[in-house]
Amino acid sequence: MSTHHPLKAVTLTHVRYQRGDRLGHFLAWVSLVPVFISLGGFVSHFIFRRELQGMFFALGLLISQFINELIKKSVQQARPETCVLLEMCDSHGWPSSHSQYMFFFAVYFTLMTCKGIGGIWKVRTKWAALFLPWSLAVLTMCSRVYLGYHTVAQVFAGAALGIFLGGVWFWLVNSKLFCYFPVIEESAFGRFFYVKDTSHISDVLKFEFDNARAARKGMAARKAMATKSN
Repeated sequence: MSTHHPLKAVTLTHVRYQRGDRLGHFLAWVSLVPVFISLGGFVSHFIFRRELQGMFFALGLLISQFINELIKKSVQQARPETCVLLEMCDSHGWPSSHSQYMFFFAVYFTLMTCKGIGGIWKVRTKWAALFLPWSLAVLTMCSRVYLGYHTVAQVFAGAALGIFLGGVWFWLVNSKLFCYFPVIEESAFGRFFYVKDTSHISDVLKFEFDNARAARKGMAARKAMATKSN
């Protein structure tokens, strides 16, 4: 006679809400923002940009989540009673990893923007750039309580830890590790994957735009000269 083992869902994208609850449906999607940032944002960034600042940003988030798991296993605080309906009682709730992720992201992104790293955001648009990550962080924190995955104390603990770790990691990267960026660029890894650091450029978008135009004009000029010579 075969033994039937209970089924377990992959919690990465497994978010439940009450049928017919439009707010719950919206917040369920908000709760998936960390997944979108990780897979859609940082993976795309590595494929198309390969900036050291972005790579260390992603590394910090990974370290933050590793610390979160260590704390959860040490504290072992249960989730709220709604975990029975959500099939999440087999995992611990303090601190909330979603809140920690989003507030780490918001703090690090804010510090990068205010310091002008990469020069992507001009002064007049900084406020708009900073509004989005903080609003998403607060909405994510609220969604975890509203949907029944965490208590208020658990999401605030995650937010506080995310803010602390985000600030510490930004200081560590840009005060202690920044001097090694040229070494990484010139390493075998950096040369093979075309890893670069453009944080010293005041306006990256304008720099790349001007260089792309110059390269296109130079290519067109060489083709014109080759055509004349033939």
